[in-house]
Amino acid sequence: MKKGIATIVVLLLATIFIAGCAISNKGVNQQTEKVNLYLYGAGTLARPFKEIDEAFEKKYPNISIKSQFGGSVKMVKQITELHQPGDIIAVADYNVIPKYMFGENGQTKYTDWYIGFANNSITFVYTDKSKYANEINSNNWYKILSERGVQIGRSNPNTDPSGYQTLQMLKLACKYYKDPSIYEKILANAPEKNIRDTETELLSSLEAGQIDYLAIYKSDALQHRLKYLELPAQINLSDPKYSNIYKEAVVDTKNGELSGKPIIYAITIPNNSKNVEWAIKYVEFLLGPEGQAIMKKNGFGVIEKPYANDISKVPAELKQFVSEWPK
Repeated sequence: MKKGIATIVVLLLATIFIAGCAISNKGVNQQTEKVNLYLYGAGTLARPFKEIDEAFEKKYPNISIKSQFGGSVKMVKQITELHQPGDIIAVADYNVIPKYMFGENGQTKYTDWYIGFANNSITFVYTDKSKYANEINSNNWYKILSERGVQIGRSNPNTDPSGYQTLQMLKLACKYYKDPSIYEKILANAPEKNIRDTETELLSSLEAGQIDYLAIYKSDALQHRLKYLELPAQINLSDPKYSNIYKEAVVDTKNGELSGKPIIYAITIPNNSKNVEWAIKYVEFLLGPEGQAIMKKNGFGVIEKPYANDISKVPAELKQFVSEWPK
């Protein structure tokens, strides 16, 4: 009888040992199994996110991040219309996420939350080769950009937030400087041949002297060490306290009418992500001190406590990083 009990005890201990090993191996496999993480981001995020990708991959050697950058609307549509695999979406205008991913108007629902993690402002960059480079300043810029023969580059307002944000900024400038002709005069110097899907595609044209000025984000000006105009906060879409002024600038695009809003970059994880746990870890890294330091180094405004549109819907692991979106 004692021998039988001893045998049972041995078998139980062996079972517990094997189960423990299985659990332990599962944890190891999660850290060693090779995973491709697919990220789509706004063109202006390319430089900081590539640094973040490298830092994240160094911390987690089993992860390979496959990033693609371009106009925010175009990037979102890679998932919503072209059905490409996607684990993370980061856009230059937080409104892009609810408009195309919340499943409104009978569309497929891809997410119901987003986090605003950085801000920016619209400006114009130029070089020593630019016409009137020695004369332009923050007071006369709109007169210089209206001069005949000046070539201005910008991004497509139908595919890229900076494209329609540039138009909104120009409409705000008309009111701020009390000159209703600013909008049309400047756009006359920014014809279709000077438009690209994302404004960063025109940086080489600016540096080569093929265009004189380029509408772009301040972060890009700082990253590329370009001369830029410090435009008033009332028109550059940088400050949430001017939201009521910004919303008065409404522009028409192929995606409907769009009113001005503060430039806040947002990130989310699509519902159909195949690597949700790793995507969450990536967002944690972005919102943490190392990720935020990289964003700040690259000229972005860092939000002390990133904004969530609905904290209750944000993954539990991310709640500690966020605050309610300002009303």
